[in-house]
Amino acid sequence: MAEFDLILSGGRVLSSQADRVCDVGLKDGRIAALGDLSAATGPRRDVSGRVLTPGGVDVHCHIEQMSGMGQMNADTFETGTRSALMGGTTTTVSFAPQQTGKTLQASVADYAQRAGRGAMTDHAFHLIVNDTSILSFEEDLASVIEAGHRSIKIFTTYNIKLDDAAVLEVLAVAKRAGALVCVHAETDALLTWTRERLLAKGLTAPSYHPVARPRLAEIEAVERMIRFAEFFATPVMLFHISTAEAVEVIRAAKARGAPIWAETCPHYLFMSEDVLDRPGLEGAKWMCSPPQRTDADSAALWQGLADGTLSIVSSDHAPYRFDETGKLAAGPDATFAELANGLPGLEVRMPLMFDAIIGRGMARPEDFVRLTATAPATLHGLEGKGDLVEGYDADIVIWDSARRVTFGPDDLHDNVGYNPWEGRTIQGWPETVLLRGEVVVDAGTLTTAPGTGQWIARDKLGAVATNLPAPEFEATL
Repeated sequence: MAEFDLILSGGRVLSSQADRVCDVGLKDGRIAALGDLSAATGPRRDVSGRVLTPGGVDVHCHIEQMSGMGQMNADTFETGTRSALMGGTTTTVSFAPQQTGKTLQASVADYAQRAGRGAMTDHAFHLIVNDTSILSFEEDLASVIEAGHRSIKIFTTYNIKLDDAAVLEVLAVAKRAGALVCVHAETDALLTWTRERLLAKGLTAPSYHPVARPRLAEIEAVERMIRFAEFFATPVMLFHISTAEAVEVIRAAKARGAPIWAETCPHYLFMSEDVLDRPGLEGAKWMCSPPQRTDADSAALWQGLADGTLSIVSSDHAPYRFDETGKLAAGPDATFAELANGLPGLEVRMPLMFDAIIGRGMARPEDFVRLTATAPATLHGLEGKGDLVEGYDADIVIWDSARRVTFGPDDLHDNVGYNPWEGRTIQGWPETVLLRGEVVVDAGTLTTAPGTGQWIARDKLGAVATNLPAPEFEATL
């Protein structure tokens, strides 16, 4: 007779491949069995009438990090991962930024220390590369990748942007070392040219932020990064896609076998640029980059998620308070160019997507799991995470699918002080969360402590270039 550490009995169990009512048996922090476990022994928890999903995997969140505009964000690892757990996310991948002139080894060691003190989610890091001129850059990057940090973030804008030659160098090292290159793809020259002319005309309100970041800046940079990825046959993840045209470019690239994956975010799926048009600087609360676009773009993004053009829904959690420590650091008369870009999302990503998919049927129930957990974990090499199947970590969210929640002005558990989804009503709420078989949120109360999350070493990636010819230059080297 099988014995388990805990049996979750009678819930509706969603995995990336199945939707069924069954029992879930947990043993030694893992999912040991699914099915009829009525004859098994061990503590039981009746979850009939509830929906069980894997814990969310958010592979794009900024925690305790200096932004590309040179401003520290509001969340520590303690506050950021607390918020993540309360929203049903159990694994996070945030950003270890390289300091100019410093090695990546030194930068990631400092960042790992911070995470070790505060993180309550299991976690990994993307390496932000912004200085390829350091001594022995290639060896430094390759060694950090080999140590288990198998994703790199690069920018084509902000004060940490890489020029094309540096981008190519990073792609070359990533190809050899086996890493995924994640890209914030907007063409800086287009952004700079447009911004300067708007400011010269006195058009400075947050509502001009979408104009200052034209959609063509995303489209052009996406096209260019795809061609660079094809040149090296290096896997590339395109972050926070916001436009219908970029979706079409990615769809065409994937059809010809380009090693390209892409994500979008809830604020592009559920918001439009109108959200920025508010009195004074109030619209700054919703400023992010790229900006929200149009309802037609949102529809194209949903279609991209449905047909596999887009693989992941991440939060791009970028927390800044609406005060002098955050959004208003440049003062009460700041222009859109001086306002910190980003909004909180770690806690709301899973509930928003649950409402849209499970509650309103905007995709199949299994797609909720695939987009918020399985695909992020698989593509980023987070072994044992992201699905509710035997052998995986017992990271489980128990949802009350009937509970209706209307977001308030400041009801999140991060350190931001406002909720950009205030007034929106959703159905479905994560009432209990387990991480490696341990209850970390119970009936809406946090039951774990800072520093209990574990770093995940990534030995290999799921996002790999397959069935592609060798890069044409290799024969000449």
